[in-house]
Amino acid sequence: MPDDPASRAQYDFNRARLRAFWRGIFTALSGEPNELLSYEDVREKLHVGGPIYRGMQTVRLDQIAGSLNRYHQFDRVFLPKQSDTAIRWQRISRAFYEEVSLPPVVLYKVGEVYFVVDGHHRVSVARDQGQEFIDAEVRECATKVNITPDLKPEDLEILGEKVDFLERTALDRLRPESRVRLTIPGGFDRMLEHIAVHRYFMGLDQKRDINDEEAVAHWFDNVYLPIVKVVRESEILKEFPGKTEADLYLWVLDHQHYLAAERKTLAPPDEAAREFIEGVD
Repeated sequence: MPDDPASRAQYDFNRARLRAFWRGIFTALSGEPNELLSYEDVREKLHVGGPIYRGMQTVRLDQIAGSLNRYHQFDRVFLPKQSDTAIRWQRISRAFYEEVSLPPVVLYKVGEVYFVVDGHHRVSVARDQGQEFIDAEVRECATKVNITPDLKPEDLEILGEKVDFLERTALDRLRPESRVRLTIPGGFDRMLEHIAVHRYFMGLDQKRDINDEEAVAHWFDNVYLPIVKVVRESEILKEFPGKTEADLYLWVLDHQHYLAAERKTLAPPDEAAREFIEGVD
C-alpha cells in the first residue's frame, strides 16, 4: 500500500470500486438487496411525516441504508458505484489519513433506517475504513410501520399496503396489541374486503347500521383472532418458513370459502382453520 495520504486514498477508492463490482454480481445472483433505499419512495409509499429535529447523535453505520437524492451513486453498503465520485471520495479519504476533523453527516431516520441527506462520501469512506459509528445530525420522520436496513423493494410495496390498511381501519388504535404482518402482495386489500363483507352481515344479523370502527373491531376479535389462535396452538408456522400468521389467515379464509362451496354452508373461522391445518399435516 502507498505511504502518502493522497496515494493511499486513490488506492482505497480503486479497491472500493472493485468491491462494489463483485458485490453487484453476488447480490444479483443471490437476490439480496443492493440498491440504496430512496427516501422519496419510502416517504410516498409509507406516508411518512416529519421530519422532527432530534439533535446530534452517534449512529451505527450499518443502519444507514438509504439516501435522499444519491441512491444511484452508492450500493446498499455505500460502496461507490460510479467513477465520477472519485475526486470527492478521495478527498474525504485523504482527510481521514491526515486526521482532519469533518462536520457531522445529516440523516433522516425512518423506523430503524437512516437516509443520508448530506455526507454520502463521508459515510462511504467511514464504512471503507471499518468504522462502526458516525456522528450525525438526525431528523426523525414518523411512520405507522417499522422498516429495517434489509428492506427489499417488494417489502416496501407490502408495507405501503399496510399503511393504507391502517389508515382506513385504524386497527392500530382500536387494537394496539395487533401485529398484523403479511408477505403476500395484495393481502391487505383482501382483508379490507373481508371487513366490508363482515360489516354487511353484521348489519343483517343485528338489523342496524354498523359503523366502520365497530366492524373492524368485531372482525378482528371474532374472525381474525380465532384463526390466529388455532395457528399458534398448532405451531404450523414451522412448516412455512418466512410466512406469517396473517398469511395463514388468508389461506384459511380461502379454505373456508372452498368448504362453503362444497357444503353449501360457511364453517366458523376456527373450524376452517383446524381443517386447513389437518389437511396440511
